[in-house]
Amino acid sequence: MKLLLAEDEKDLSRALSAVLTHTGYEVDAAFDGVEALEFLEKNDYDAIVMDIMMPRMDGIEALKRIRENGDFTPVLLLTAKAEIDDRVTGLDAGADDYLTKPFAIKELIARVKSMTRRHDSYAPKSLKVGSVTLDTERQEVTSENSISLALKETKLLEFFMLNAEKELSTERIFDHVWKNDDSADAEVVYMYVSFLRSKLQSINADLEIAGERNGSYTLKKL
Repeated sequence: MKLLLAEDEKDLSRALSAVLTHTGYEVDAAFDGVEALEFLEKNDYDAIVMDIMMPRMDGIEALKRIRENGDFTPVLLLTAKAEIDDRVTGLDAGADDYLTKPFAIKELIARVKSMTRRHDSYAPKSLKVGSVTLDTERQEVTSENSISLALKETKLLEFFMLNAEKELSTERIFDHVWKNDDSADAEVVYMYVSFLRSKLQSINADLEIAGERNGSYTLKKL
């Protein structure tokens, strides 16, 4: 799983990155809110750990912009303040959890694991990109007309739509959609991308999935 860590204290950032990497996460480190947003423009993440007090753009403002951009990635805010108003401000801005400094590393890891386990609950049930609307509960995609999707097709298209215009590697897609399927391998990604391409064409969608087998894929507007 992939995390974005936004923390301006570089010694703490290095320590947290090392612990999270050792726990099994892939970690990108940003040192202010502007850099965090730049990472999010290009990459997808399973969760974000973000300090509130950062230079150039604080964590609250960065979080507001993340949510305004339609990004529903779960966010854990870190704060050195214990005041309840600070916690409420963060939660109102779209945070899913918060942790007050100083904190135990074990508690941070437990909070991150909890958020990533519940990742699906953070995504909206209806997504729209271009002319295409995906209803994840009904497993149906609509443009000029509608077509039903299989469960994995739904999860795959949801992942693409949540990360439209971002380049997603075969490995990253496989890890997200088939992470609990021990019987599958990465070859299944190309097969399901092919299924979705055909179904998007059949409903005259203004979207396409660009990319080649065993490479990276991007959901783009035509």
